[in-house]
Amino acid sequence: MNKLIPADALQDHIGQEVGVTDWLTIEQDRIDQFADATDDHQYIHVDAHRAAQTPFGGTIAHGFLTLSLLSALSSRGGLKLENTVMGINYGLDRVRFVNPVRSGQRIRARFNLASAEEKQPGRYLTRYAVTVEIEDEEKPALVAEWLGMTVVDKNAGG
Repeated sequence: MNKLIPADALQDHIGQEVGVTDWLTIEQDRIDQFADATDDHQYIHVDAHRAAQTPFGGTIAHGFLTLSLLSALSSRGGLKLENTVMGINYGLDRVRFVNPVRSGQRIRARFNLASAEEKQPGRYLTRYAVTVEIEDEEKPALVAEWLGMTVVDKNAGG
């Protein structure tokens, strides 16, 4: 669940963990759909028999699938500014795919607010240090520095 805060409270959360999501199961059907959407049908993702013969022991999610889930995960466990009009994916400064996510495993994300700056009135650039964990695994699936721009209506709410 997102924590709703006023924009002027962003600075109070810098350097803090601001959200942890519930676990999300990465099913083979989702992996197959991502393969179709991206035209990336490498056997380690979609061929259970061949993938079972690799060190992975079965199919694994595309790293970019795990990365693409950050938007959905952030809506389930991060900060949200009061009177938000829209959020814009601003990009990534650093991404590392640390550990593969095997089909059927569960992941969750941890969000730490690294920085926040009002770039223009009502436009806040945030940088999150994100870790996507794999249940019962020591190493995470990925770590990233994710940038977002949140636009708020400064005239709303009173």
